[in-house]
Amino acid sequence: MENSCFFIVVVTLLLLKCTTLCSSRNLFNSSTDEDALLAFKATITSDPYGILVNNWSTNNAPVCYWIGVSCGIKQRRVTSLNLSGFHLRGTVAPHLGNLTFLRSLDISFNNFTGIIPDKMSNLRRLKEINVEVNTFTGEIPPWFGTLHELQHIYLNDNTFTGSIPPSLFNTTSKLLTLDIGYNFLGGNVPQEIQNFSSLEKLNLEFNQFTVGSLPHGIFKVSSIRTINLKGCSLSGMLPSDMCNSIPKLKMLHLSKNQLFGQIPPNIYKCRNLEDLRLTYNHFDGNIPSEIGSLVNLKILALGANSFGGGIPKQLGNPTSLNSISLYDNKLTGELPQELSNLAYLEAFDVSYNVLSGSIPSFMFNISTLKIMSLSSNHFSGNLPSTIGMGLTLLILEQLYLGQNRLMGTIPNYITNASTLTHLDMETNSFSGPVPSFGNLRLLQELRIWENNLTGNLRFLSSLTNCRYLRVLQISENPLNGILPTSIGNLSTTLQQFGARKCRITGAIPPEIGNLSSLRQLSLSSNQLTGFIPTTLGKLEHLEELTLSRNMLQGYIPPDLCQMSNLVYLYLYTNMLTGAIPDCLGELTTLSRVHLGSNNLNSTIPSNFWNLVDLLELNLSSNYLNGQLSLDIGSLNVIISIDLSLNQFSGDIPSSIGTSQTIEFLSLAHNKFESSIPKSLGNIINLESLDLSNNNLSGTIPKSLEGLRYLRYFNVSYNKLEGEIPTGGPFVDFTAQSFLQNSALCGATRFHVQLCTRSRPKNISSLLVKYILPPIISTIILVVIMIVIIRRRIRKHNKVAVPADISLGIAWRKISYQELVCGTSAFSEANLLGKGGFGSVFRGILSDDKLNVAIKVFNMQLEGASKSFDTESEILSSVRHRNLVRIIGCCCNTEFKALILAYMPNGSLEKWLYIESYCLDVLQRVKIAIDVALALEYLHHGHTFPVVHCDIKPSNILLDEDMTAHVADFGLSKLFDEGEVVIQTNTLATIGYTAPEYGSEGKVSTNGDVYSYGILLLEMFTMKKPTDDMFSEEMSLKDWVSGAILQENSIDEVVAPGLLTRDDQHFSAKEQCVSSVFGLAMECLAFSPDERINTIQIVAALQKINATVIAGIQRRENLLLL
Repeated sequence: MENSCFFIVVVTLLLLKCTTLCSSRNLFNSSTDEDALLAFKATITSDPYGILVNNWSTNNAPVCYWIGVSCGIKQRRVTSLNLSGFHLRGTVAPHLGNLTFLRSLDISFNNFTGIIPDKMSNLRRLKEINVEVNTFTGEIPPWFGTLHELQHIYLNDNTFTGSIPPSLFNTTSKLLTLDIGYNFLGGNVPQEIQNFSSLEKLNLEFNQFTVGSLPHGIFKVSSIRTINLKGCSLSGMLPSDMCNSIPKLKMLHLSKNQLFGQIPPNIYKCRNLEDLRLTYNHFDGNIPSEIGSLVNLKILALGANSFGGGIPKQLGNPTSLNSISLYDNKLTGELPQELSNLAYLEAFDVSYNVLSGSIPSFMFNISTLKIMSLSSNHFSGNLPSTIGMGLTLLILEQLYLGQNRLMGTIPNYITNASTLTHLDMETNSFSGPVPSFGNLRLLQELRIWENNLTGNLRFLSSLTNCRYLRVLQISENPLNGILPTSIGNLSTTLQQFGARKCRITGAIPPEIGNLSSLRQLSLSSNQLTGFIPTTLGKLEHLEELTLSRNMLQGYIPPDLCQMSNLVYLYLYTNMLTGAIPDCLGELTTLSRVHLGSNNLNSTIPSNFWNLVDLLELNLSSNYLNGQLSLDIGSLNVIISIDLSLNQFSGDIPSSIGTSQTIEFLSLAHNKFESSIPKSLGNIINLESLDLSNNNLSGTIPKSLEGLRYLRYFNVSYNKLEGEIPTGGPFVDFTAQSFLQNSALCGATRFHVQLCTRSRPKNISSLLVKYILPPIISTIILVVIMIVIIRRRIRKHNKVAVPADISLGIAWRKISYQELVCGTSAFSEANLLGKGGFGSVFRGILSDDKLNVAIKVFNMQLEGASKSFDTESEILSSVRHRNLVRIIGCCCNTEFKALILAYMPNGSLEKWLYIESYCLDVLQRVKIAIDVALALEYLHHGHTFPVVHCDIKPSNILLDEDMTAHVADFGLSKLFDEGEVVIQTNTLATIGYTAPEYGSEGKVSTNGDVYSYGILLLEMFTMKKPTDDMFSEEMSLKDWVSGAILQENSIDEVVAPGLLTRDDQHFSAKEQCVSSVFGLAMECLAFSPDERINTIQIVAALQKINATVIAGIQRRENLLLL
């Protein structure tokens, strides 16, 4: 009994001791966790919400009750730490490795930096670690592979480097999730991924892996559900058996790699696939119809590949599909009817393919559709006039139909789709009036440019309801009309407004200055008049201002200098006068400044050269004067400088040679003097240099031979002397580069005198006296013989056109077959007109889709072949902006054609006599100047004079900017040196020929002047010289001359409607027309010697133009008082 009692006492004491020891051990380990967390807290440098500062304290509560901390029920040890999204900043203390019972660590969505401490390898019980969206650096810890309980690793969106550690691919791993995307990991995507036998989710997207093969082993992991290898630099093909072993796969993302080949037909075995994305690869072949068997598919993204064939009708089978992206492929055919089965479709994008046919009505009956993009295809026909069952596009947000071949009017159901935010119908053939868009109150972007929409601009007022509008592009529609003042009531969120080539007339309303967020304003190529509104200066966010190719007058308002963010300033081809505002030089953001083809008449502001970011400067065709500053060399990034056709004088600054980025430099047609700076040879990127028509003297610097990229060079019409360089780019230059520099010498191909070499001083005077004279005499005799032979050849054996090749260096080789294809076999639909020796067709060249005019000569007609030869020879030797440009030719024994630049506005004759076309006084003066400039070049700006012989309205063509180009040189004559008159039997157009042409067959430049005088009269009277009202007793000249002699009778001969007395500028315009008639009479003198020349004509017309503009401006200024 006593023994039993003793035993019980001993056991009791032992149990008590054990309990005490165990209790002490638990207290010790809880304290360890607490110390570890406090050490972690100590490394936090920012706790914006005060979570750890105010809660993690031994004074508040036990560690298991701290925010973000969870403990086990039994041991009361920390098992989970979740601080996700607390916006903490700092590093991770190594003491976290003491949380040995930790199973889950989540510190994602914070701002932790540094590395993950190695001491955390002690966390043997860890099952999940999540540090995504931080800024951790260093390599992925290799000890992750030693944590055998680890199931989920989330490291994405950090800055980890190095390669994926091999230790991760431990065959005993229980890993279910590996998410390490959006880091800077290198190396290859390891093939050992297949060792993850239990892996369910793999995400390696957007790292910096080197190009390597797609790891086929991943398609052997039967447990895999998500594969995301987007942007992993993978190459190769998808395995043909890819879906044999992965039946659980739900998501496959392989976009933005370098994969190629076809999608395996066994894709249908991935029967649980919901999300398939293969965009931006090199896949080709047809889209497999087996995709239609993936009944659970919700997202299909195959865009930006090279898939061909049609859209398989089986795509209509997975009725759960809500997004289809097939953009930027080579898909053909029509949209299959089966797509109408997709009752849950929200996004459909097949843009940038070759799909054709009409757009079926069912596309507008998918009531769930939010985004529909059909742009950049070959869809044609009208949009459906109605949509089924009276439904409307209730939730459609984005509709893209641009760059197709659609036509007809814009249907009402589009303008009633009240949820639309983006509407793109650009580059089609929609016609009719622009509808009201006032119901689209959520509209952000509207693009309807490049269609055939007509009517007027009143629809802009309806857009004032669209208070979120950011982009408004209506350019290249024949809208006509004026800009309404309501434009100032458009949304203040508007950032882009484009209305170029819309035939807009009138003034720019000052209310446009209310559009305070505007960044881009383009109103170019219209018929705007009046002044540039000073209110534009209020657009402080404006980056691009394009008002070019209009008829704007007055000064450039200094208010524009308030646009402190302006990058592009395009005001060229207007009628602006006065000085360039000094303050423009303070807009340091300017990159491109184009003020050419105006009437500006100041010097260049000195601070203009402070625009160090300037890339392009074009001030050509003005009346600017003064000397160029040495500071021009401070333009360190300039690419293009065009100061031609001004009145600059003085030296060309040598400092310009420091701007080595210049590619295009033109100082032509000025009054520069002295020598060409040697420093121009330092402009290593120079491709085009034009210094012609100045007063330059001295030699051509040898330094220019080092300009390896120089392709165009012109120093004609100067006073240069010495030897023409022969090295570098000068090997390819011709005599056209050096015309009218009598003291130049060099190779015979330059058509200049041979250079004489200086003799050594010790040569005997006897040799000089008796040897040199015979040699010189012999040379002179040879030169005379060569000149005689050349003149005979020019007269009797004109340059023949080689068969099947193009003429001239810049002419293109164009085959007959290409012309047949480009004109639809010279169809009547492409016929532009017929002439004396053939027909002109509109065509498209296949390689660059260039619109051209193809002049086909009828070889059955006598004189056609000669006309082709003449026009070929002349067009190959002349180049001027107001002459029609030749692109190439096609020529053999049976077929001859010239390929010319296409002039979309047709001939001047059309604009004079077709009722729907109209030219005002200023436009007619501008065209007259263009034609005069062309004739001045032909008569005086060429090696030998060229006489056109057939100046008339039908031979004056107008480009898209209404710039005139003289065409049709089939009757032209190319004079030899020294010739002023030749005789011909060729017949020109009756009514336009000079008297001496018809009576004696004499052709001279004076004959062109006579024809030009008739043209002037016709332009402003709209009476042909062959009109029935004229006879031998009274000609067009007599009729106008009589009106001039009778005071106040000029309005009797002026074209109807051209001058109206209720026009506030009637007086200035009447004086302008009267001056033009007076000039025409000077052109029509009976004696050729009494007619003025084309140089005088150009000067007179420019003066007339400047006078009428000044008169209009004075009147405008008075109206403002």
